[in-house]
Amino acid sequence: MQKIEKSSNRHSATSQEAPTELKRGLKSRHLTMISLGGTIGTGLFLASGGSIHNAGPGGALLSYAVIGIMVFFLMTSLAEMASFMPVAGSFSTYATKFVDPSLGFALGWNYWYNWAITIAAELAAVTLIMKFWFPNTPSFIWSALFLAIMFFLNYLSVKGFGEAEYWFSLIKVVTVIVFLVLGTLMIIGILGDQAPVGFKNFTIGDAPFHGGFFATLGVFMAAGFSFQGTELLGVAAGETENPRKNIPIAIRSVFWRILLFYILAIFVISLIIPYTDSRLASDAITVSPFTLVFDRAGIAFAASVMNAIILTAVLSAGNSGMYASTRMLWNMAREGQAPKFLGKLDRRGVPVAALIVTTAVGALAFFASLFGDGKVYTWLLNASGMSGFIAWLGIAISHYRFRRAYVAQGRDLRQLPYRSKFFPFGPLFAFALCVFVVLGQNYNAFLGEHIAWGDVLISYIGLPVFILVWLIYKFVKKTKVVPLQKCDFE
Repeated sequence: MQKIEKSSNRHSATSQEAPTELKRGLKSRHLTMISLGGTIGTGLFLASGGSIHNAGPGGALLSYAVIGIMVFFLMTSLAEMASFMPVAGSFSTYATKFVDPSLGFALGWNYWYNWAITIAAELAAVTLIMKFWFPNTPSFIWSALFLAIMFFLNYLSVKGFGEAEYWFSLIKVVTVIVFLVLGTLMIIGILGDQAPVGFKNFTIGDAPFHGGFFATLGVFMAAGFSFQGTELLGVAAGETENPRKNIPIAIRSVFWRILLFYILAIFVISLIIPYTDSRLASDAITVSPFTLVFDRAGIAFAASVMNAIILTAVLSAGNSGMYASTRMLWNMAREGQAPKFLGKLDRRGVPVAALIVTTAVGALAFFASLFGDGKVYTWLLNASGMSGFIAWLGIAISHYRFRRAYVAQGRDLRQLPYRSKFFPFGPLFAFALCVFVVLGQNYNAFLGEHIAWGDVLISYIGLPVFILVWLIYKFVKKTKVVPLQKCDFE
């Protein structure tokens, strides 16, 4: 009897020990909405109007279409690796295994920093949105409240995060679908107070390509920022049920979602509102292109409705950012690239230590925006400006090396759970386009009689910081490019 009791106690103690691996609590519907929610945000709801105003309907459509194709290639590359090796470290781990550990180290810290600072940016946006309804309340109350909500949603469990993100994303998806339906009814003259509009907005002024090549190029850069967040699918793969099946399912619909939610939305806005309308240039919620269209359709309180939806989009972005940065930090700690204590999980499989550190950094960055005219915060934000494109470059490079190493080691491509049909064109095209966007970030600074070095430093500071982190780790750890025959597929 005593032996049985001791055995039972040992079993009880073992069952209460913290797990060593993340729990796979994300279902297929969660994964689909996470990848979709990462695409839809203020880039569509607010910035799309400025894109149409600056480059005309043709310039905006062309820019978003090309960037959309590039993102589709990147996601097929990421899906091939993530369905084969679903880990929270995603492209940081892939770069470590298939390229060079120093590149994986730099990509991991770059991505963590990017999302930690993004949390601060979303908190700043929340204060502006809430002042629409409560103009006289102190800003820090709303930022503190929403930071607590984001922390709580991530602290609950991965399933709690997945459910929250599912409903946040669903609200955005429904909004866009309703917008497209109402917009189409207005275009053909069934709804609203005007006759069928036709394509007259594509012929006024110098449309469809207003401002020529450089105007389209400027929108091209902005479109890249709008699509950042789609790579969240790779990070979420580490906690997805049956990733070999669910990741390919989510990826196959990425292209159609991009086409539907961006290209069609911009097309509808362009037909209804002429690019010459100065309200499109504003980033105020009251004159969001969605608000303008809803208002024309006769929807009462259109501004309040869109304000609430944009608030949801901001909360979704902050929630996803906290999740992605926490998992990346936890994974780097597991691989010896971050302090060891950050690699621990609680009994529910949540990396609480990494979550607390990420939340604290995001909060500190936000408080930096409240002092000294926000100069420190501005520099922090500028340093993260290129981080998303750098992560995309990492995906393209890693996939190219992954496939070459896979074939070089005599493995059968038919055994991959998902295989990108566009190799090697896909990753090479995405790499070239990302380099073009990164280098052309602030081309205006080089066009004057004298180079505006101050603007150059502000725009490009993220690139030398990334390269410096990469080279320092390479020098200290003396890492080398991993030979194709020695790439680790376990």
